[in-house]
Amino acid sequence: VAICKPLHYGTLLGSRACVHMAAAAWGSAFLYAVLHTANTFSLPLCQGNALDQFFCEIPQILKLSCSDFYLREAGLLVVSVCFAFGCFVFDMVLSYVQIFRAVLRIPSEQGQHKAFFTCLPHLAVVSLFISTGIFAYLKPPSMSYPSLDLVVSFLYSVV
Repeated sequence: VAICKPLHYGTLLGSRACVHMAAAAWGSAFLYAVLHTANTFSLPLCQGNALDQFFCEIPQILKLSCSDFYLREAGLLVVSVCFAFGCFVFDMVLSYVQIFRAVLRIPSEQGQHKAFFTCLPHLAVVSLFISTGIFAYLKPPSMSYPSLDLVVSFLYSVV
C-alpha cells in the first residue's frame, strides 16, 4: 500500500486494519501452537526424552516416538507447510507483482532503485525463513545430521 497507493496509506491501513491483521496473525499462530503441542504431548516416547539439539524441534521429537502416532504429527506438519507455502505465494508473489508494477511506473530511475532496495531486504528475510523452515521439516530422515539440523533450526528460529 505504501508503494502502490502512497496517498491512500493512512486511510487504507489505519489502526483498525492493523489490529485486525495482528489479531489474525496471533490467532493463527496460537491455533498452530496448540495443535502441535497437543499432538506432541500425545506421542509415546520409547527412546527417552533427550534430544541431540539445542532447540526442541518437532522433527527431533518425532524421532523419539516408537508408535504410529507420529504419522498424525507428520501429517499436521505437511498441512502446515502447505498452508505456509500458500500464504507465501498469496502474500509475497501477488503483493510483489503489484509492487514491482508500481515501481516500474515511477518515472525517475533513482526512485525505482530506492523502491526496489526498500523491498529486497523484506523479500530476502521472508524467503530465508520459509526455505529453511521447509528444509527443516520436509527433508528426508537420511539427510539428518545433528550439526546441519542445528544450523537450519538456528537460521529460521533466530536469524
